[in-house]
Order: sequence, then C-alpha cells, then structure tokens
Amino acid sequence: MKHDISTISNIYFVGAGGIGMAALERYFMAKGKKVAGYDRTATPLTSELEKEGVLFTFDENEDNIPDSFRNPDDTLVVYTPAVPETLPILKYFRKNGFGILKRAEVLGLITRDTRSLCFAGTHGKTTTSSMAAHILKSGSVGCNAFLGGESVNYGTNFLLSPSSPYSVIEADEFDRSFHHLTPTIAVITSTDPDHLDIYGTEEAYLESFAHFTELIKPEGALIIHEGLKLRPRPQDGVRVYTYSRDKGDFHASYIRHENGTITFDIVTPRGTIRNVNLGVPVEVNIENAIAAVAAISLTGAWEPEIIREAINTYRGNKRRFEIRLKENEGAGRIIIDDYAHHPEEIRKSIASVKALYPGRKITVAFQPHLYSRTRDFATAFAESLSEADSLILLDIYPAREQPIEGVDSDMIFEKVKCGDKILINKEKLVETLKNRNFDILLTLGAGDINTFIPAIIDTL
Repeated sequence: MKHDISTISNIYFVGAGGIGMAALERYFMAKGKKVAGYDRTATPLTSELEKEGVLFTFDENEDNIPDSFRNPDDTLVVYTPAVPETLPILKYFRKNGFGILKRAEVLGLITRDTRSLCFAGTHGKTTTSSMAAHILKSGSVGCNAFLGGESVNYGTNFLLSPSSPYSVIEADEFDRSFHHLTPTIAVITSTDPDHLDIYGTEEAYLESFAHFTELIKPEGALIIHEGLKLRPRPQDGVRVYTYSRDKGDFHASYIRHENGTITFDIVTPRGTIRNVNLGVPVEVNIENAIAAVAAISLTGAWEPEIIREAINTYRGNKRRFEIRLKENEGAGRIIIDDYAHHPEEIRKSIASVKALYPGRKITVAFQPHLYSRTRDFATAFAESLSEADSLILLDIYPAREQPIEGVDSDMIFEKVKCGDKILINKEKLVETLKNRNFDILLTLGAGDINTFIPAIIDTL
C-alpha cells in the first residue's frame, strides 16, 4: 500500500462526484497532482470539476481508466464506501496492486501533517466546521477546509490556503470514518444515537466517539458540549474544555433577540468577545458559534475583532436552514430548506422557524432518509414532526439501502399528532403544494427533496 502522497503524481477517485470527494480532488489538483475519477451519473458538480481539470468517466468499465492512471507505482486510488466492491473499475485497481484508500483515510493523512481542527457530532458539525473555517479564512492565517456542505460565502465545500498550517475537517462518524483522523483540536457537538445500521446500539455509538477522543494529539485539546452521555478518553496532555449556550468554559451571555437579529457575548478563558451578531440568526447558531470560537481560541489565530466580524458575515451552508424564498420582504410566503434528517435536528429546525417567525403557520415537508433510520427512530420522528402546523410526509429516500420488509413512511405518519397531515410520494409534492396556500414551507431531509424546490417556486 502506498501511503506517501509526496511520491504520488496521479490520483484516481472512485465515486468522484460526491461533494466530499470533490474537496479532495480540488486539494490535490492545487498540489499539482493529476486527478481522474468515475461516478455513475453526471451532475452540475461533476461538470464544474471537469472544467477545473478532473478527467471523468461515467462508465464503470475498466477500459475507461486513462492510460496515465494505470501504473500502481505513481497512482493512488481513493474510494468511497458507498461504491460496491463488485464495481469493475475498483476490481481492476485491487487486482493490479494499486494503493487504495478510503476518503476518510486520505483525510487522516492530511490531519497528521497539519494543525487540524476536527468537528464531530450527530448534528452541528457542518455548520461549526464551516463557521470555524470562515473565521480562519477571514483572519491572517487562513486554512485548508474539507466541509460536509457547500459554503454560501465561498460557493464550495473546500477552502485552500497553501501556506496555512491549519486544516478544518468535518469528522464524520458514519462507517467510523472519523477514526482515521488525528486531530490537534477536536470538537464534539452532540452524540444523539444515529447510524444504528452501522453501530447497532447507542452504547456502541458512544464508544465510537470515546475512541475518537483517544486520537487527539497529546499536545492538543478536546472541546465537548456540556451534558453529553459521552465519557471521553483523551491521552495524557490533552486539555479538555466544555461549552454550551449557558454554561461551560465557553458560553454565551447577554443574548438579545431584536427585529430578526440575535446578538450576544461569547465568554471564553481568553476573554469575552462582546456584541457578536449572528449572520444567520437562528437560535441553534448561538451554540454553533460558541463551538467554532472555542476551537479558534485554542489556535494561534486569536483575533477577537476578526472573529466578531466573521460570525456576522457568515452566511451558512446550502441546505443548512437555507432560505430559498422570501416574498414581500418576509411578509409573504417563505420557503426554508434544511438537511435535518434526525429527530433532534428536525425538532431544532422547527423551533428555529417558530422563533424567527412567531405566530405564523409552518408547513413541513419531510422526506425520511434510510429504511434503517426510519425503523429505529419512527416514534421520535413523529414526536418532532408533530410540532408542525401541517405535515406533508414523503416516501423513504433509500440512499445506500435496500428496502426492509415492513418499514415505510407510514410508521411515522400514523404516530404524528398534528391534525393536518398527508402522506404522498415525492412525485406529487409540487402539485400538492400548488394547491395549498401555505404560509411558511420548511423542507426537511437528506435525500433529494431539495431538488423539487425550484419547481415549487415556479408554481407560486
């Protein structure tokens, strides 16, 4: 296996069209490597990558691998676990002795060679990591960032600063991917059970996070949300800090909600940053900002004025509480799209809409993601969705899974308590909303529900 990136001139990505893989492709092209890859279908993202220099094929036949990527001595192969082992291109590379690494293993190589800020948690990791990256990018040191969602500020999920010693990594617990990382500073935002198709039990899920804390470099630090069930096991020499909205080593004070804005002070061991104004003024971003600032405060990039300004200019990530339509300066209909796909995320998303727009009626359109997650959390999903005024529930988006007998959206639907609810397949979503005079529409889910929003807007 060839793990020394410095000796590799070509990198071939199997499953090259995903947003996480795209960040690595751009990173290695910036480092002067030749990059090629395979994915099943062309998308706007693959078209962008092709223009930037990635050689793409959408045919799984091994004959489509470029000749210059057929030498195992100078070519590394990077793949995503979502790709089946039976894929002919992947089988070719395995049969011919290529160095083959998962995407997470490559991120691990990058964290070993940089001062890495790694953000983990069931939810919140995309926002906190992208907020931290924006702070560093706004300051004097910059960073290389590998994010789980596209930044609205930068129009990409990848930031490059060739001279910066810092990397910002979204540490994904799916498939235990974050166990390949070696953080300098680790942040854990939440540990509500998820991915039980992988972990089986809540205890195994928590153990996975505990092991993640063991991977922090001895001179590093762990920042953990107050009150988690997790019992961390950092090495000797690792400093441990806590944070939350109201207490901990890092917390908020003097929180003010005024005319759609949220302003507060951030209290840290290094001092208090006063009058922080959230660029994306939703309640959950108070804690997200605290977590991001906590990580930044432990680096050499402590620049309070830059931090205050960066939080104010932070515009969020696509599909993270993204306002897609606001008619008549907010007095008309509003459409908000959110990637929330866990019961706790859904609860917080609906609560954020209620806090932003008190007294207005909220219609939620939710697309469950994965059969296993629906099976494991049907009751919790129903409890969270019952907070909506109206519910449009879609069929399950299967993603990587095959159907599970007896598992469908009706498991959630029958338990939802809000009076106005319907269950439809996704093809009927646009027509259904055309015939409904909704006030605020909140689309939720990690599948493809967001792809229907342009058509929904067109019908209004």
